Formats: sequence, structure tokens, C-alpha cells
Amino acid sequence: QVQLVESGGGLVQAGDSLRLSCAASGLTFSTYTMAWFRQAPGTEREFVAAIRLSGSTSYADSVKGRFTVSRDNAKNTVYLQMNSLKLEDTAVYYCAAVAYGMGPYVREESRYNYWGQGTQVTVSS
Repeated sequence: QVQLVESGGGLVQAGDSLRLSCAASGLTFSTYTMAWFRQAPGTEREFVAAIRLSGSTSYADSVKGRFTVSRDNAKNTVYLQMNSLKLEDTAVYYCAAVAYGMGPYVREESRYNYWGQGTQVTVSS
């Protein structure tokens, strides 16, 4: 069974930093594109960041320059370093995976086959 388990969420103040982790099992991690999505209460899930097999990254405009996605294939783990957090970053953050996924569709939720349970990030003023 493929499992993606997020961790690292919590309550922080605006301007602070937080690092999320997503540990994957049941798949050949190095052959999967990994991504982060988030969903705030009453809103649709939206793309945050992705990292492909090559290490190439993509970011939503709202987080570019503040967030950094990285992966450690030896640990089967993808990370999301979040700096300069804003109130608008408050959401449940989800890890997602799709095999290979080297096309131009890494920002599309429908491309991902596997999802984690989510971890809550709350940013206060």
C-alpha cells in the first residue's frame, strides 16, 4: 500500500518559519514527482509547490520566494520549507505523488494518484 504521511505542522506567528515533511512508502520514491497542495476552510484545494525527478521545482505565485520544496531520495521524504509565513498560508497541507510526471501538468491536482492525510498549519498575527 502506498502511504504518504505529512508532519511538521503547527501554530506559528506571522513572519515565522516552519518545515513540513512527507514520508513516502510503498513506492519507488525516486521515480515519482512529489507535490504540496493546501486547503483552507471553505476553499478548494490549491497547488503550492512540486519537485520532479530531476529536482526541478515549481511554485504557486503566492509562495514563490518564501517557500522551498526539496527531496531526499535516500530517506523517501519530501520537504516544504516555509519562511515569512502569512495569515493567508493557514491551511491543511497535503503531500501528493504521481509516477514520473515530467510533463507541464505538475500544478494540476488531477494528475496526482496518491495523497497524504494532511497536516494543519495555522498562522496567527
